Amino acid sequence: MVVINKIDSASPENITTVRNNIQKLNPKAVVIDGASPIRVDNPEIIRGKKVLVIEDGPTLTHGEMKLGAGIVAAQKYGAAELVDPRPYVVGKLAETFRLYPNIGTLLPAMGYGDQQVKDLEATINKVQCDSVIIATPIDLNRVIKIKKPNTRVYYDLQEIGQPDMTGILNTFLKKNKIK
Repeated sequence: MVVINKIDSASPENITTVRNNIQKLNPKAVVIDGASPIRVDNPEIIRGKKVLVIEDGPTLTHGEMKLGAGIVAAQKYGAAELVDPRPYVVGKLAETFRLYPNIGTLLPAMGYGDQQVKDLEATINKVQCDSVIIATPIDLNRVIKIKKPNTRVYYDLQEIGQPDMTGILNTFLKKNKIK
């Protein structure tokens, strides 16, 4: 079973390329189409606000991504402005922006050591914004004190059409006489 995810945001040409590659590598694979709609805890923290978007650090640095769930949430829920964190970065985060100058207006969550965590907290609280969008795998509120209103972004898997995972798993269980 192979899930082609984010078909709601990928180009038709790229989806076709993925389908062709699956067919070449595993012609017996059952393919499930999926989308990853985002949701947030509190859209009102975003709507009409100047927001700081925090994304997963390695995604921005090593992955060189310029657009993630936080930007999508800012657009979807009507942020007035994305605030550039670069004038406010301190310590290790300033070094991160020097090493990866193409990060842009997103703040990478670089918190692997005590100093990086402290620098992330100081930077977030220094940025002149109305609220913070947390688009990281963990809830940053568990490790730092964010003094501004903030909301988390989540991805959900939405299966599109048939086959779906439930049907495939039920067929497998029945075929193998597993209850």
